[in-house]
Amino acid sequence: MGNEKKERVIHTRVPESLDDEIKRRATDLGVSVSNLVRNILQHTVGLVDIVHDSAEIARSARSAKDNFGRSRATRDSAPDAQAATVVGWQLVRLNVNAVCDTCNAILAKGTHAAVGIVAGGAAIPFRCQNCLEESNDDEHAMRGD
Repeated sequence: MGNEKKERVIHTRVPESLDDEIKRRATDLGVSVSNLVRNILQHTVGLVDIVHDSAEIARSARSAKDNFGRSRATRDSAPDAQAATVVGWQLVRLNVNAVCDTCNAILAKGTHAAVGIVAGGAAIPFRCQNCLEESNDDEHAMRGD
């Protein structure tokens, strides 16, 4: 009996419109409402970790800006536009969860993405490969390549 998993029941109130939407989606997918809600909750709890990691990255980047490679006088006089200049993009396999700075796609730990190398110690931007390719296509179009 010690090896048995006991599932818990969670009760919640939802608006009628949400109830209708959940039932419609469950029918469309051919699953029970219970299974759909369980799957939604399991995936959403994972997203909480990704959002938390992204917030930690942003906080860390902001504090690193004050400690990395610039004197206080340079920091105080540098214009904000210069602080946010991306001088290049590096493709990496992420060791943290992040969010694309262009489309807000979730970039899960272990996936490939681009990390911006910034001038002036600004927050480090992340880009999904699709947005990186689109920005490269835009640059080529502007130059007439």
